[in-house]
Amino acid sequence: MINAYEYFKQHPRFNKLVGDDYLFVEYKCPLHIEEYNLWIENHLITYVISGKKDWITSKKTYKLNEGDALFVRKGVYTTKQYLENEYCVMLFFINNTFIQRFISENPSFIRQNNQRKEHSQIFDITTNEVFTTLIASIFQYLNNKIETPKKLVELKFNELLYAIALNSSNKDLLIYFNSILQSKTSDVKSIMLENFQYDLKIPDFAKLCGKSLSSFKREFEIIFNTTPGRWLIRKRIDHSKTLLLGTNLTVSEVGYECGFKNISHFIKAFKQTSKITPNKFRIRNAET
Repeated sequence: MINAYEYFKQHPRFNKLVGDDYLFVEYKCPLHIEEYNLWIENHLITYVISGKKDWITSKKTYKLNEGDALFVRKGVYTTKQYLENEYCVMLFFINNTFIQRFISENPSFIRQNNQRKEHSQIFDITTNEVFTTLIASIFQYLNNKIETPKKLVELKFNELLYAIALNSSNKDLLIYFNSILQSKTSDVKSIMLENFQYDLKIPDFAKLCGKSLSSFKREFEIIFNTTPGRWLIRKRIDHSKTLLLGTNLTVSEVGYECGFKNISHFIKAFKQTSKITPNKFRIRNAET
């Protein structure tokens, strides 16, 4: 599964502006790619210049058309492109540090919220003329053959966040920005619970949580009282049991939906933890 942030940052083919806490990219998607899975270790603001694309989470499908924008939290997603149109998009990758700094430097955007809220994985961004004019100016810098100073790039990124935060229609996203600033605990637990069913390696989960591998493992064991590898197997097997009993998916499809690379790996892990094959588990519990 592709790490979209690293892919765009390292690939020489794309027009981009790179900073310490952010990345701008102009991306034209090849027409032969219809649907694929990806994960992003930093948050993403995406703005469609042309074409159509779907962003798919476990709970909802977000349909993007020309002129639409989304804020996508770091995590794992499926995207679907419509091949009849060329898809061109502006991508703005941003990490927690930049968002925290932006909110803390702008007290008027601080919102006190004592209630814990489950935030969406993806937020629709309501755009206006200010937002689209800013996008056009950034597009010009991306296509400028002269190197753009980092200070100017950072200024443009701040302008982008201002354009979002000052639009009252984006209040839910502003509340999420505040939750990043006000969070006093690690997001390892929430990230793992949201993404355990995807086929990521443990170092990938560490990146997703913004941790070094050693720090991630240490913090994980404090939170879950076991190792990441053991927890992932148990969590995926538990999830597979829900799918085996609650859906008509084949055993192979269930394994795939739970993050197992192939059916033999899934069956082996299932038997080791449950002392029975997935198919026999389904039959036995269907009879009771």
